[in-house]
Amino acid sequence: MEYQFIVEGKIVGKERPRVNMNTGIVYTPGRTKEYETLVQQSFRIKYPQYKMLKNRIGIDIIAYFKIPKGTSKANTEKMLNDQISPTKKPDIDNIAKSILDAMNRFIIYDDNQVVKISVEKKYDTEDKTYIRVYELD
Repeated sequence: MEYQFIVEGKIVGKERPRVNMNTGIVYTPGRTKEYETLVQQSFRIKYPQYKMLKNRIGIDIIAYFKIPKGTSKANTEKMLNDQISPTKKPDIDNIAKSILDAMNRFIIYDDNQVVKISVEKKYDTEDKTYIRVYELD
């Protein structure tokens, strides 16, 4: 089984947990929670009657970043042809972590099922994230 979907909007990498100094409670920052919810909603819209994946999992993630305003036509062309890649935040490992945490106990039972992952950062005309989740068995 395989699922492919797009999450519209700017990607948010997994942020470090924070600690409330008054209560000592550790929590996930709001931006991260909101993005994980957006990933789940985007998936549910495309697959309203989905089944959780049980076997070994592979994941492909492509994070598309909007080309900055004021970029020359020559550089825009290079960006769209993958000759120039984004080297800005969020880091690629934080992108993967935010997507995996959004899918955990939702599309997959646990992220320890994931045995293969591919993450890329590219430029495009709009901010979005392409996600492909598939069973290997």
